[in-house]
Amino acid sequence: MKNGRVIKVSGPLVEAEGMEEASVFDVVRVSNERLIGEIIEMRGDIASIQVYEETAGIGPGDPVYLTGAPLSVELGPGLLEMMFDGIQRPLESIRAAAGDFLTRGVEIPSLDRKRKWHFTPTVAVGDQVSRGDIIGIVQETPVIIHKIMVPQGVSGTVTFIEEGEFTVSDDICILDGCKPIQMLQKWPVRKIRGYERKLNPTEPLLTGQRVIDTFFPVAKGGTAAIPGPFGSGKTVVQHQLAKWADAEIVVYVGCGERGNEMTDVLKEFPEIIDPATGHSLMKRTVLIANTSNMPVAAREASIYTGITIAEYYRDMGYSVALMADSTSRWAEALREMSGRLEEMPGDEGFPAYLSSRIAEFYERAGKVICYGKDKREGALTIIGAVSPPGGDFSEPVTQATLRIVKVFWGLDYALSYARHFPAVNWLNSYSLYQSKMDQWMDTYVDPRFSEYRKQAMRLLQDEGKLQEIARLVGRDSLTESDQLKLECAKSIREDFLQQNAFHDEDTFCSYEKQFKLLKIILEFYYHGTAALKSGVYLEEIERLPVREKIARAKFIPDDQMETFDKIGEEIVSSISGLIDKVGVRNA
Repeated sequence: MKNGRVIKVSGPLVEAEGMEEASVFDVVRVSNERLIGEIIEMRGDIASIQVYEETAGIGPGDPVYLTGAPLSVELGPGLLEMMFDGIQRPLESIRAAAGDFLTRGVEIPSLDRKRKWHFTPTVAVGDQVSRGDIIGIVQETPVIIHKIMVPQGVSGTVTFIEEGEFTVSDDICILDGCKPIQMLQKWPVRKIRGYERKLNPTEPLLTGQRVIDTFFPVAKGGTAAIPGPFGSGKTVVQHQLAKWADAEIVVYVGCGERGNEMTDVLKEFPEIIDPATGHSLMKRTVLIANTSNMPVAAREASIYTGITIAEYYRDMGYSVALMADSTSRWAEALREMSGRLEEMPGDEGFPAYLSSRIAEFYERAGKVICYGKDKREGALTIIGAVSPPGGDFSEPVTQATLRIVKVFWGLDYALSYARHFPAVNWLNSYSLYQSKMDQWMDTYVDPRFSEYRKQAMRLLQDEGKLQEIARLVGRDSLTESDQLKLECAKSIREDFLQQNAFHDEDTFCSYEKQFKLLKIILEFYYHGTAALKSGVYLEEIERLPVREKIARAKFIPDDQMETFDKIGEEIVSSISGLIDKVGVRNA
């Protein structure tokens, strides 16, 4: 193909002429250093290119090499346990080849071409296959079976297939009249991977975080946003979700984040043993690392790289969770590129198409019937962090995100400052999946789950109103029933909503434990209210020794669930004893 020529360089934006053979979103190589770039605008034969590497030293007259292909990712065995940069270059391989610092223009295959995988066919010669059909499997890690699928747009009768050791670029299957099929496939990152049909998400994604699972659940195949000011714990929450969420595959995208945060992921994940599999969490995790000192334009590529890899594993029938931290950094990159393109700015300088770009990203989530004869189900859940300046949720990125996502976990700096983790504000947050998730909880956990959840939320809402009154006229001016309500709401906040991410028993909480913990707190409230009506003094109820057991109940191991029932029995017996004393006193 004919090469172009650089005529202008403006930071990550390069303009080149003589590009009439190119198309929008094609990948090009800029200068003799062959920097990776993507065409984002065409005007005649002049192309505007966003370069995903540092452009220092590039100037007019430098060549631009056309590839004729869109920005794509390599899909196949070997993705799991890997850490890539925003354009899917394997960082460990780059380090081995070029040292500790990223070298401009380095070209290393995303997937190892030398490593051999044991391929086991699941079809035979003579079988008719089409897009999405599984033709064989590879044991990618001890916990994940990688399913080799017929590429989209390909179908025919199998004329050759055999078991053996192959690299990702070896031919493993031949269909009549088609090119040979390899384990390695390529897919344009901006193109949504197809599916048979989308399903209604009805099952919650267990995260092990009580405030999320009980009060603001997200469905498998759903979307959620975590906005919050600097220091409120967005990254910590996403780390917790990546560690404990009930997903078979986790794709963690660090988009413009600080390097130390990605370092924490690299250090922690290999050491954490997944309770579901008994192996390291990294055995089912893909990391995309784009840190704040990397080129700004690569932030957009990291988001699309991550979502495409996630869709690929979803198509195998897995439940996938994508963590994007944070989409605000991506939006800032869009704003910078839009300014350099001299486009008409929208609100606060962001491009006018900000909302549609964010919507296109989140709309790739969903629970679907995948292509293939087996009609397998796959789910892709997207959880994105948003970093509004100063915690202002009215800014454009947060508002554009909230218009498309179904779950809002609003983080509160005051809660994080008070060391309340997770710092999710229970009065501002919401989940639009709530009614569906209540039905699932009542069916599979306990028929009273949604009833207790609603009662607990009423107590928290009433607490907000009562605290305002108490601040004005003092707590002692409240009725004893209102004071008990404040005490029980405080118990819900401190003993249920607050969680210790560093405690072995409290970092993750199962549905059964969440229900039993909430149950004993509310039982204390119900029986305490009855005692007040019988004439028992509030002081006597507050001094009961069982209250300390309620406060420590969240540290009870999962294999000692009967302890919750014993605490419940002690609540009933101790409060009944107080009521009996009142009867004796009145007699």
